[in-house]
Amino acid sequence: MQARMIFVNSMSDLFHEDLPDDYIAAVATVMVTARWHTFQVLTKRSQRMRDLLSTKLGFAASQPHIWWGVSVENRKYGFPRIENLQSAPARVRFLSIEPLLEDLGLLDLQGMNWVIVGGESGPRARPVNKQWVLSIRDQCRRYGVAFFFKQWGGVRKSAAGRHLDGRTYDEFPSRVVHPVPSPTECNALAASVKLALGRAGVINPSQTWDDAHRFLVNAVSGNLT
Repeated sequence: MQARMIFVNSMSDLFHEDLPDDYIAAVATVMVTARWHTFQVLTKRSQRMRDLLSTKLGFAASQPHIWWGVSVENRKYGFPRIENLQSAPARVRFLSIEPLLEDLGLLDLQGMNWVIVGGESGPRARPVNKQWVLSIRDQCRRYGVAFFFKQWGGVRKSAAGRHLDGRTYDEFPSRVVHPVPSPTECNALAASVKLALGRAGVINPSQTWDDAHRFLVNAVSGNLT
């Protein structure tokens, strides 16, 4: 068993309006418990994330192994999300500028730890301009922010690759290293979290968890595949 980088809800949004606050808090409880992993939480619902990190998720906001990020595809939608993230009491903040759909101009990267950039992919992918990417890279340099270039994208993204000016950019924020508990200790922690959430009324510990809760318990117990 080893420490992992876990993208939480990679195909959905943890802060979707249909998810109750208590459910989100339950997810955060598991992430805080499994501090030997690094968790990436990305959302387009930045206002709700900001509000919860300032209230019910305050216990998780300051954890250095939980990274909180927002999507930035353009100025219209992305810039307000950046402002919400900057006003959230998060220890580690990141921007996922993917797909990059226009020139973003000058960015306020104050308080950011990481920026991911990538072009759109798929049969109707809109092209990304190299100068847009270079501008973001150079601004990251000025702010001292880690820069990760994911892909050029396009209809054939594998052929387009991910080299920028002859090299790849694979920078990450510094990761906090905690000892990985033994399987027995991990399972005991998972059981204690489940019991605590049951006592709080978030789940019924006598029932089988749905896939989302099962995944989270597996994250604590180190059984992710």
